[in-house]
Amino acid sequence: MKILAILISNSSIGTNLRAIKQAIKDKKLKAKISVVISDNYKQLDKHQIDYICLAGWKKIIPDSIIKAFPNRILNIHPGLIPDTLTGKVINPDGTIGLWNRGKFTQAAIANFLDKKATYAGSTVHFLSQEFDFGPVLARCFEKILIKDTVELLYKRLKVKENNIYVLSLMKLCNKK
Repeated sequence: MKILAILISNSSIGTNLRAIKQAIKDKKLKAKISVVISDNYKQLDKHQIDYICLAGWKKIIPDSIIKAFPNRILNIHPGLIPDTLTGKVINPDGTIGLWNRGKFTQAAIANFLDKKATYAGSTVHFLSQEFDFGPVLARCFEKILIKDTVELLYKRLKVKENNIYVLSLMKLCNKK
C-alpha cells in the first residue's frame, strides 16, 4: 500500500482531496493518506510518503522539494500540458490544445473561453523544475459549448479532473 501526502491551500474547495478519499474508501485506490498539509510543505520531511498530491495547492513548490521527491509530486493543471516543452497537445477535433502555462484555475478556464478554444482540458503530471510542466500521467478534454461561462465549464471539467487524478493515482499505487 502506498502512502500519500496531500497538500491543499486554505482557499481551495477540496474536491480533489474528496475524490482521493472516496477512491480509498471504495477500495479502488490502494493507498493511505498519511498527512494532509494546508499551506505549509515544510512538514513533509516528518512523514514517510510515496507520493505527494497537490489538491488545490496555490503556491510554488521550491526546487529543493521537487529534487527531494523526483517524479513523486502529482499536480493537476487546468490546461493541456504537452509531453515535451516544445510539443503540442491535439484536441479531439484536431485543433491545438491550450497549455495555460502560469494561469491558476479561474484564469485558465477564462482563457479557454477568451481564446475561443473548442476544448478545455486538464493534465495530471509530475512536477518538474520547469514551471507548469513535467511528465504527463493523464489528460482529459471537455467540449466547450456556446452557452458556457467560466462556472459552467469548470463544473463539467472538474468532474473529469477528479476522475483522472484518482485514475492516475490508481496506476501508481495499485501496481503489484
